[in-house]
This record gives sequence, structure tokens and C-alpha cells, in this order.
Amino acid sequence: MSVSAIIPAYNEEKHIGQVLYAVKRVGEIDDIVVVSDGSTDRTAEVACGFDGVRVIELPQNMGKGYAMKAGLDNTSASIVLFLDADLIGLEPHHVRALLLPVFHGAADMVLGVFCSGRGMTDLAQKLTPFLTGQRAVKRWVLDMIGEEVWSTGYGIEMALTRCARKWNLRVMEVPLYGVTHVMKEEKMGAMRGMAERLKMYWEIAKQLRM
Repeated sequence: MSVSAIIPAYNEEKHIGQVLYAVKRVGEIDDIVVVSDGSTDRTAEVACGFDGVRVIELPQNMGKGYAMKAGLDNTSASIVLFLDADLIGLEPHHVRALLLPVFHGAADMVLGVFCSGRGMTDLAQKLTPFLTGQRAVKRWVLDMIGEEVWSTGYGIEMALTRCARKWNLRVMEVPLYGVTHVMKEEKMGAMRGMAERLKMYWEIAKQLRM
């Protein structure tokens, strides 16, 4: 049973190396694909510095869902692991906790929920675990999803969760102790970060209304 890790990334040169360092140490993963979603920094260059990591560079920023689909279209693995590129504190045992329930047939989809990382991100994921970007999914599930779903930008996680409920998939949540991510305001500055956050909320809200 083959496993591919897909990491969509937009201007994450400062953090993607930490994520790849953890993922590279997980023997169950056969393939690692980084999709640089129109990044204007060294994201692609940093990812290319890791042996065995394939990098897809999109010519412009297309949104998270599109980047995830671009990665999916470039692998035939039977299990797909999606990870955010700005994770802090990720270790190989976290990655295995996400993968193994799907790998051993105990779940069709596994959601990783931050715990004991940072108060703000812990609370957000405790309230809305279905919005996590850390999830392992059986390939046949992803192949059933219509093309329009992948154009939902930040709403992709809500869309995937909605599909899981519609199809009565076996969904499991696992705690990712000590893992968090960088807030948008920290990466982009207060104004740009807030604008991006509002965009994210809007794209999620559109999926909630469907």
C-alpha cells in the first residue's frame, strides 16, 4: 500500500524545511510532493534541497484546494497525507499517528488536531477539528470528489469533511501534541494577515452554507 505526502505551500520558505525534515523520517511514506502555489520566496528552492522530494511550481497563486489537487494529480498512491507547510513542532510520531489508522484499515480519513501547542490554535482546532489541514485519506475517497470541490480555496477542508459525512466514511481524530502553526498575521503582518484571514473565513463560510 503506497503512501504519498502532499504539502501545499505559499511563501513558506521559513517553515517548510521543518515539516519536510519530519516527513522524510517516516519510513511508511513512499513519495513527498510539495506544491509551491505561486510562491515568490524560496519555498521551492528549500523543498528542492531535500533528496527525494518532488516540487511542483504553479505559475500563480491558485488557492489551497487547487494546490492540493495539483499534488494529487501527480501521484498514484493509495493513501494520501495532506500537511500544511507552516507547522511548528511536527515530529515523525505525529505523522505516523495520522497515517497508521488509514494504513491498517481502521479509518477512511484521519484528522490531526493540535493539542498543547499554542492556546489560540489549540482552541480553534478544538472547536472546529473538521477544518484541520492535517489529514490522511484513502485515495478512492479523493477520486470520488468532483472537480468543483478543489476550487474552494481555504474551504477545501470543510468540503472534504462534508463529503465524508455524506458518504458515511469512517473518520477518526488524533491529537497532535505540541504541534501548532504560524498565524497569518505573524507571517504577513497585521493588515495583510487579517485580510488573508478574512478571505479564509469567507471561503469556509461558503462551504458551511452548502
